[in-house]
Amino acid sequence: MNGSVAGGGFSEEVISLTRRPSGLGFNIVGGTDQQYVSNDNSIYVSRIKKDGAAYLDGRLQEGDKILAVNGRDLKDLRHKDAVELFRNAGCDVSLKIQRRLQPQNGPVGYRGDGEPGGLPLAAILVPGLALAAAAVWILLRYRQRM
Repeated sequence: MNGSVAGGGFSEEVISLTRRPSGLGFNIVGGTDQQYVSNDNSIYVSRIKKDGAAYLDGRLQEGDKILAVNGRDLKDLRHKDAVELFRNAGCDVSLKIQRRLQPQNGPVGYRGDGEPGGLPLAAILVPGLALAAAAVWILLRYRQRM
């Protein structure tokens, strides 16, 4: 990805899209009045529409935070104001986005955000339930022989 790495495991990138007759080809969520992430007024990409401009370009991803449109900061905008900004952005649109970096390698159970991931709950429950079922079966068989 062409972009710079920002602090905290994020990267930033500028993506240029050309509006198609159907629009830019993605939906957004967030804003001061409709927070998508708790305590965060940012605007995020919620869906990439198949065969839309963003889909065909291939760089924008669901979950990307959109920091600016054509150089205009999206910080502290209401959702409807952000939508209006996108609608009036013109034919050639420049998006400055931020994306959380995914860890490439790491120890098992490491999530990449500084916190250990631990074991999935199923890895503990499934063997435990199998042992319990086996114990009940053995107990029932033992009681039948008495």
